[in-house]
Amino acid sequence: MSSNIYKTTLDNGLTVVLKEMHHAPVISFFVWYRVGSRNEKPGETGISHWVEHMMFKGTPQFPAGTLDRAVSREGGRWNAFTWLDFTAYYETMPANRIDLALRLEADRMINTIMEPAETETERTVIISERHMYENYPTFLLSEELQAAAFRVHPYHHEVIGDEVDLTTMTRDDLYNHYRRFYAPNNAIAVAVGDFQTEPMMTRIRELYAEIPPGDTPAPVTRQEPPQRGERRVTVSGPGDTSYLFYSFRAPSANDPDYYPLTLLNAAFAGGSSLGFFGGGGSNKSSRLYKALVATELAAHASAGLAPTIDPYLYTIEAVARPGRTLDEIEAALQVELDRLVNEPITQAELNKALKRAKVQFVSASESVTGQAQMIGLAEAVTGDYGWFENALHNLSQVSLADLNRVREQYLRPENRVVGRYVPGNRSQMADEEE
Repeated sequence: MSSNIYKTTLDNGLTVVLKEMHHAPVISFFVWYRVGSRNEKPGETGISHWVEHMMFKGTPQFPAGTLDRAVSREGGRWNAFTWLDFTAYYETMPANRIDLALRLEADRMINTIMEPAETETERTVIISERHMYENYPTFLLSEELQAAAFRVHPYHHEVIGDEVDLTTMTRDDLYNHYRRFYAPNNAIAVAVGDFQTEPMMTRIRELYAEIPPGDTPAPVTRQEPPQRGERRVTVSGPGDTSYLFYSFRAPSANDPDYYPLTLLNAAFAGGSSLGFFGGGGSNKSSRLYKALVATELAAHASAGLAPTIDPYLYTIEAVARPGRTLDEIEAALQVELDRLVNEPITQAELNKALKRAKVQFVSASESVTGQAQMIGLAEAVTGDYGWFENALHNLSQVSLADLNRVREQYLRPENRVVGRYVPGNRSQMADEEE
């Protein structure tokens, strides 16, 4: 992919990545912090997400309630998100109004207040958010499956955190987390859009260069040991629909196997795994769709893996049709996985998968916000925006032998966690499993 990206690092450690795109008078500005749920310890799970909420509560320069009005008044939109490996804040605004975004992100990098009363109010909001998620079977199943897949690594828990920690954490816990991780040497500023690089870089230096660096956060060293056999979890809860998850331990984004597994997924299930948070999906021509949906066993089936700092999961998901059992779906899925051994992906399937991945990749990055998101994701996860810039080239180098190799290495029964969600009470769950 051709590039006009400029990257530098300020003396205080702030990474800055700029890309000019002049097709529309719009600029998207992101600040990514290298902190997510992987940086949390027992007792403070969910703290990164909670701090994200508190970052919208104002500073002396931009008091609470004024930021929304200020951004909207200038014709912009803004938001934030927390995930496993990072927390990101962004504004997409008319090009001649972007200075507001640059100023407010510099300000709240160091001047966020976190009033005790606001902290308590937000505690209620976040616990309510968790309760809302608990109404969704896929959340309940995903939480149990993650806990089974990761017994050592902090990918063990959901981003929202455990309710016991959300109940007990204090304002000081949040503020100390903010001060520990929200520093220029732990941040990436990304701007994409209708600007000239030199003036943009000058303004960023004016606003950010004098912010003092913080101590280097401690690295995550508790790596997950090899899995020694299939693990299974069953969850019972609200609703009337059953779900099946097959999660295989998968490589990190920086692992050379990530691209072949991405294309294996695209050929098998239809997802590209290059969009934000994995790009999972399916299509009617994929093997997964034909095996589970076209046969009317499942109402929906999809699969995907996400680019992560440490090895994470490749997950296949299926939603049972009324009257069909999870045993039927799992048997059919296993037949299709076994077929990958006896009838490997063909060159025609690989070519089609590569074409689909390219289309989804371009679609995900065609806007200035999408470009800034993908560039920042690459920097935050791999330390190099080139992961995004070179993705299509790296995908085109994948061979059929590569697909067979990663299939053999990762899609092994002893490398997976099987999750089942069965609606209703425990007696109903036992009846279905008999």
